[in-house]
Amino acid sequence: MMTDISGLVRANIAVLKPYSTARDEYKGALGVFLDANENPYQNGYNRYPAPAQKEKVRARIAALKGVKPENLFMGNGSDECIDLCYRVFCEPRVDNAISIAPSYGMYGVCADINDVEFRSVPLREDFSLPVEELLKAADGHSKLMFLCSPNNPSANAYEPEQLLQIVERFNGIVVVDEAYVDFSSKGSLKSYIGKYPNLIVLQTLSKAYGMAGLRVGLAIAGEKIISIFKQVKYPYNIGVDTLSIAEKNLEKDIAGQIAEIKAQRDMLARILPEFRCVEKVYPSDANFLLVKVTRARELYEKLIAEELIVRDRSTTKGCEGCLRITVGTPEENKKLIDIISDYDKP
Repeated sequence: MMTDISGLVRANIAVLKPYSTARDEYKGALGVFLDANENPYQNGYNRYPAPAQKEKVRARIAALKGVKPENLFMGNGSDECIDLCYRVFCEPRVDNAISIAPSYGMYGVCADINDVEFRSVPLREDFSLPVEELLKAADGHSKLMFLCSPNNPSANAYEPEQLLQIVERFNGIVVVDEAYVDFSSKGSLKSYIGKYPNLIVLQTLSKAYGMAGLRVGLAIAGEKIISIFKQVKYPYNIGVDTLSIAEKNLEKDIAGQIAEIKAQRDMLARILPEFRCVEKVYPSDANFLLVKVTRARELYEKLIAEELIVRDRSTTKGCEGCLRITVGTPEENKKLIDIISDYDKP
């Protein structure tokens, strides 16, 4: 088991002197701001986001997640957190990253952007986790491993014991992406960050919390990783409106919405297999279903013609013939069923 991640950090990042603003350094009461070359005339947006406001929101999110604020990083969407993993740990054209496949496409895109080799290990036919194959794909230059659980697009969550086995045996950083964890009964690995310094857990306010338009991603990890992320990120990565709206929305109880989404998911999983065009509905721990159908593109075009948009994953290796369908409101789900029913007529 890894006890220190210092040797995994890129040499130039380890000695990086981060950008610092006057307001980061100033500890006194608020006064007249003549430090950041802003327009002095008030319109609600003329000032850069106040560090104190961001820390207030971060403390609120940390309390909701049951972690310490120093173990939480707020990114401009989870994509910023993913990109930071590459920028902090991977030397371009030297190191590599490993991921399951099929999975979230940004792991590979960020690898390409950062000029890092990306190694995909196919999931088994039932989308179960190939633990030994993932570990065998690693070598002395493998710095990152991305494991999405519940996985996108397959919708299944992995057993915590399997994921922790990889964390213990992989000689790099394991990033467990839990974007859909609020819809799963398998639970989160966030409570293990104190035991495993090479574990990063990603979560988000986009899915269950209904703030996709705000772009707030979360990285939960040991203090050392969070400290490095904060040094490498761009200044003012989250805007004034985002912080204000997020703080307000975090006061809302989302338990009822999550319960309804899960109930609607289970309803769709029961009804969809009744149609002749549906070959299989894969088990889901998320707020979407992966559905294998007889003529995926044809059904996709039918749904589009009726102004109902789903994701065609039929050309993705491992998802041949599949559509990924997000669970909507009861009314939206009824429209989906009605369209498929009409399509399925003899």
